[in-house]
Parts: sequence; structure tokens; C-alpha cells
Amino acid sequence: MNFIQRVKAAFGGSKQAKHVPAVPPTVPKPKKPHPEKPRGPRFEEGPKRIAAEPEVWRGGPRKKRGEHHPPAQPHPHREGAGRPRKTETPWDPAHYQVPAAEGKTRFPDLVGLPDVLLHALADLEFRYCTPIQAKALPLALDGANVCGRAQTGTGKTAAFLLTIFKQLLEKPAAPDRRKGFPRALIMAPTRELCMQIARDAEDLGKYAGLRTLAVYGGMDMQAQRAVLRDKHVDVVVATPGRLLDFRQRQDVDFSKVEILVIDEADRMLDMGFIPDMRRIVYGCPPKDRRQTMLFSATLTPEVTRLATQWMHDPVTVEVVNEHVAADTIDQRVYIVTGEQKFTIVYNILRTMEPERVILFGNRRDSTELLCENLRNQGLDVALLSGAVEQRKRVKVLEDFRSGKVPILVATDVAGRGLHIDNVDLIINYNIPEQAEDYVHRIGRTGRVGEKGISITFADELDSYYIPAVEEYMKQPLKCVTPPDEWLAPLPKPMLEKKRRPRPAGGFGGRGGPRGGGRGSSRGGPRRR
Repeated sequence: MNFIQRVKAAFGGSKQAKHVPAVPPTVPKPKKPHPEKPRGPRFEEGPKRIAAEPEVWRGGPRKKRGEHHPPAQPHPHREGAGRPRKTETPWDPAHYQVPAAEGKTRFPDLVGLPDVLLHALADLEFRYCTPIQAKALPLALDGANVCGRAQTGTGKTAAFLLTIFKQLLEKPAAPDRRKGFPRALIMAPTRELCMQIARDAEDLGKYAGLRTLAVYGGMDMQAQRAVLRDKHVDVVVATPGRLLDFRQRQDVDFSKVEILVIDEADRMLDMGFIPDMRRIVYGCPPKDRRQTMLFSATLTPEVTRLATQWMHDPVTVEVVNEHVAADTIDQRVYIVTGEQKFTIVYNILRTMEPERVILFGNRRDSTELLCENLRNQGLDVALLSGAVEQRKRVKVLEDFRSGKVPILVATDVAGRGLHIDNVDLIINYNIPEQAEDYVHRIGRTGRVGEKGISITFADELDSYYIPAVEEYMKQPLKCVTPPDEWLAPLPKPMLEKKRRPRPAGGFGGRGGPRGGGRGSSRGGPRRR
């Protein structure tokens, strides 16, 4: 008897049901048959019954679970099934024990820090405040307007982030708050610094439940815009240009900002952002109705004037070292020729084997050639300059931060604001034309008490910048000759410098032949 006949027999559809062979044990027993009803729509007659779990009929033995199908676990919510459900125990501040140290301020000693921030600090193994944090945090946590001066890599970011999170947690947002109205605004001069601040905010505020958004150019504008329009953003970290673009499109409004932070104020001045910053500052509430913090590596008269205009009764906090550069950096200057520099760089990387190293150059084309030559010698290296598209910059920084790429060749786009752990070595392939940039470059190593090495090459041209660097740093630089082993021959010859093609049109130099200004192209073919 086939399957259909057995089913008919089971439901009374055949008189031979008495002689039906036994159903295999793998097939569940059918339910008691219902009395025959006239055909019609399902569930048309009869009392309703409670739905049970659907029965599964299988045509053979059930397959055993393999390695891709682990045994089914009991449902955790059913009483008595499996292990008891885990309940997350609240974090105990008593677990954050930091021994007292003379002359140092411990984070647990700061008055007013909520437990969610102490929990994040404990996870990050932050124990003692840096000098700028020890001076600025007690004032800022108490609501004061702070104008801080400290060098890069001294912990300024954590100082203003902890202040922001503490103030926003103590005063929760209004339930009817509209989207696009951030409560805190952090202004930074560069995209890379914006990303770094947002990353630090994610680490320090991971238990705070506050949303932070980085807003900067070079990335998908619609993605950033969607967050501003669709979600309640508490903290916005932004560069001036992109933030004003969103304001013009009415995606963001500063009129409800409770805390304003201006980071790297001296850099804002150098990059010409002050007109944009004025529009942003005056779009915020008046200075006596908000808390304002301004940080700068130098407090020039121009920066001090801005602090007076934008801040209400600011308290100035300065951390001035005897030396401008951190004492944890071993600075070395080698007298070389231009032809020797690349050979020495290769041998330094081969012999010292640093975990992470940044090589700084002054120009995009020279850094590109340096990067290509290092790759040609078999080294794993990445390039970071203003010519690199923003999406690729983000990928390069992530690869360098994770250790996937150990060598980074960069222009001064990476000189400020990047906090990357365990940078062992900084190499100045060229001495920067601005003495201040030298300090910011070598400040990528030796951060927050760690040891670091900086190597600078003084060749026939760059050596003329050394006196300005020494004057700015208020200390002499000892110049020596490199060891002989650093001049060992390269395994492969260097690549030749690519010559840029001359513009078509002959003898006109940079602008071509003169012929009547902007409209002169009418008389001939347009240049491409």
C-alpha cells in the first residue's frame, strides 16, 4: 500500500484500514480523525481549538546534526530549561583602585565624575591625570570657562571630553528636543583631528549613552546628513567648512549648544578659519549662557584676543615645560647629503625594525616618490597626504593604527592631532619650513609619558632651517654624522624621478603666451 492509501485508511477513507501495515516508528502517530464534513471552506464549522505547535512529518529518520548544526539548546526563557539566565552586575567603583603617588592627581579623586565615566577610564587603564588634565579638569567639571595651553600629546582631548559627558549626564536633554540641535560642539581644524576626537569620545563615553557624530569634508555628505536629520545627536565634532554647509542646508542648528570647545586654536588661525569660526561662535548661545573651552599649543596675542571675545571670564591654564618638545623624545639630527638620505632611511628601517614609524616630507611629490622607492625595496608602506582621497586616508590610518601597515609616509597633514599608540620612531626626511611644525611632527611619538625617538636629516638645503627650530624650542640640536653601517648599499637601485610633461603651447612658461587675459582662448583651441 502506498503512502496516499495509508493516509486515506488512517482517516477512514478505506474499508481496508484494519489490514494496513504498521506505520514506521519515525513517523508520528496521526491524531484521532474528525467526522466527515461536507466540502467547503476550511474552519467553516466546528468549535475553535487552541493552536498547537505545527507537526512535522518526515519521510525517514531524522538527520544527525553535523559540525555546522550544533545541538539545539534549551530556550533560556523557559522555566527550568538549561542554565539560569545571566544578569549583568553593575560596575563597582571599588574595582578602580589607583595607588596614591606624590605630585599626581588620580582620576578617581576628581569630584563629580559619574560612575559610567570612571568605568570607561578603568577599561582604558587611565590612572593619573596629565599636567593639563590635573589643572583644567577640576575647573571645567565645576563649569568654568577654561583657556588651556599645552603641547600636543598631553591629554587635552580627554580633558574636554570628560567635561562634556559629565555636564550632559548631570543635565539630561529635554524630552521634546528637536533633531539637528546638538548639545555640545567641538571644533577642530583638520579632518584627521575630527576623526581622532570622535574615536576618543567613543572610548570614553561608551557607557554614557550619548551619541557623537564627526562632521568633516571629503566623505559622504548624505550619510552624515541622515544622522543629523534622523537621530538625536548629543555631541558634534566638526571642521568649520562642512559644519557651515550643513547649517546652510538647515540640517544643524547651534542655538541650543550648551558646551563649545575650540581645539587647536592657533592652527585655526594659521589655516584661515577664523571668519568661519566667528559665524559658528555667534550662531551659538551668548558666551555667558554656555560653557566654552579653548585649547592651543601657543597662546599668542591673536589667540588671547579670540579667547576674550568668545569666552566669558575665562580661566587660563598653562602647562609650560622647560623644553617645548616632550622630554620623553630622544631627538637625533644627522648631517647627510641629499643622495645619502634614502639609503640611510632604508637601513634604519631594516636594522631598528620599529613597530610603527612615520616619515615626514614637505611636499606631496617628494613623499610620493619616497613611498614608491620604499615599496620598490620590499617594504610595506602607505602614503598620507593632501592628494590622497579622504576615504583612502581613513583606510590608511586604520591600517597604520592596527599595525597592518608599519610604515607611514606623510606630509604635515598628519603632523597634528593624531593619537596613534606605539609610534616608536619619527623620521623627518625634510626639516619643515615652519619651526612649530617640527615640534608637532616629533610629538607623534613620546606621547603621554611613553618613550620615543625622532631622527632628522640636515642636508645641504634643509640645514638652513635648524637655527629657527632651535630658537623656537629654546634648546640646541646636536648634529652628528650617521653610523657607517647606515650607508650600506641598497638591494635594488632607486627609481628615477618622473618628469612632469611640459604643457603644450611652447614658450609661454607657466601661463603660456599672453594674449588678452581670460577671454583670449577664443582665438584658438582650449587647453585641457
